[in-house]
Amino acid sequence: MSLIIRPVAPKDRAAWDALYAGYAAFYNVAQTPEMRDTVWSWLHNPAHETNGFVAEDGTGTLIGLTHYRPFARPLSASTGGFLDDLFVMPAARGSGAAKALIDAVANEGKKRSWTVIRWITAEDNYRARSLYDKAADKTKWVTYDVKL
Repeated sequence: MSLIIRPVAPKDRAAWDALYAGYAAFYNVAQTPEMRDTVWSWLHNPAHETNGFVAEDGTGTLIGLTHYRPFARPLSASTGGFLDDLFVMPAARGSGAAKALIDAVANEGKKRSWTVIRWITAEDNYRARSLYDKAADKTKWVTYDVKL
């Protein structure tokens, strides 16, 4: 499949919205249009840390997205990149879009002199983890949340 990975653009709103709603549904997260409006505004605000790429197939249809941002790494006195969201529509899974989106974030990280690209996923996200296990090193770290 022919793929183009590029920064998310204003013309992508409707397709991005459908993809992001699909991502939220995959993780059973109740997400409102207002929540997507907020994230969309972040993606187009140069002062905000959140950025995004989309995957476009050979017909110009958006089939995937990723969001990423820098994060400070005080212990190593460096900056890393955090891949927040990665979603490929079910019909396009196996197309190489997910790996291409990860590679795009890694390439951006190299341009910005980041020292690592990091992300988390659900323990039971087996299909994605089969790719992640090839694309990156699984860490020994356990994640905790304090609900505020």
